[in-house]
Amino acid sequence: MYKALPVAAALVVCALAALPTQAATVPAKAAKVTTKGTGWKLTAQLGVTSLSPGRQYTITFASSAMKTRYTPYLTAAVAQVKAAGVKLAIGGVEPVDPARCGPVGHIQFTELYRPLGRAGFSQGMPCPYPPKGVGIGGIVAIDSEYWDGTWPMPAYKLRNTLVHEPLHALGLDHPNLDTNKDGKTADYECVATSAGNTPVMCSPNGGYRTATGMGRLTGFDLDGLKALLANARAQGIK
Repeated sequence: MYKALPVAAALVVCALAALPTQAATVPAKAAKVTTKGTGWKLTAQLGVTSLSPGRQYTITFASSAMKTRYTPYLTAAVAQVKAAGVKLAIGGVEPVDPARCGPVGHIQFTELYRPLGRAGFSQGMPCPYPPKGVGIGGIVAIDSEYWDGTWPMPAYKLRNTLVHEPLHALGLDHPNLDTNKDGKTADYECVATSAGNTPVMCSPNGGYRTATGMGRLTGFDLDGLKALLANARAQGIK
């Protein structure tokens, strides 16, 4: 069910999961929908092209221990997402079945041992093919190896990964592209600022590497969220 992206074994990456038996819903007024731009890309291949400006999106957790663990890592990014116009909040605890989408608007966090079958890999995905392409939430499965000492990594990689995955659940994809024009789209091959900062959605391990920046969205990622909202408004979705 899951499709992993090829990476070196020592790197952390995420991948999207799709339900291949379902067909994508074509959004109304599709000509007005934009699915990629500089440093951002939407999960249009899973039928998610917008976020409702009026819908409340809530991050929930499979246990109270997970809520306690992840909330400090997510707080700054959630504030940025809200400032961009998405109604996102950190919520409480509820049962999580990684094989099924939860209540509408919920982005559910859980932990699994190697959710993609490979050491160090975590996974985030939106619920595929929502009506009119409007995101309804998704699932985030964090590799439990991050916490038991078997997969140590620098703080910036951990913090960026924990933000990267729920952004997938909201509808952002990897914005990698063939920047060196060699005919291949490779790992880390993403647009960057003059300071060398790539989108946190760059695969693998994009985002800021500084103590003050790690775990925060870049301007590229915020532009992607704003595009999700703009697409909804272009379709008359509130």
